[in-house]
Amino acid sequence: MDELPAILTIDDVKLLVDTFYERIQADTLLGPVFNEVIQDNWAVHLEKMYRFWQTVLLGEHTYFGSPFPPHAKLPVAHEHFETWMALFTKTVDELFTGEKADEAKWRAGKMAEMFELKIAYFKNRPFGIQ
Repeated sequence: MDELPAILTIDDVKLLVDTFYERIQADTLLGPVFNEVIQDNWAVHLEKMYRFWQTVLLGEHTYFGSPFPPHAKLPVAHEHFETWMALFTKTVDELFTGEKADEAKWRAGKMAEMFELKIAYFKNRPFGIQ
């Protein structure tokens, strides 16, 4: 059996992102949330995700911005984050191996944890996001 490749190039990042978001769109829990928010702007969203992960994993600084604000008002709960993380981990594990693959899963887990906590915080504030 051939060993899986490492995440080394922007093409690797694009394969990861494209495969992951195909799974997101098809998922019965996450698909409706993402499709409602993104609508017909998937190409724009995917391009942002390429730049984000290229910056995070490859150290090529092409993403500038704050990832959290667009997610602050999403109608999501713990099960959404569990499913998101399971799909991300499965995608990475099926496509790649090595240090960058492990880093991608670790960073995704930390990001999901932070987003879940911040979304819950804003939901529980009496005046919403300030």
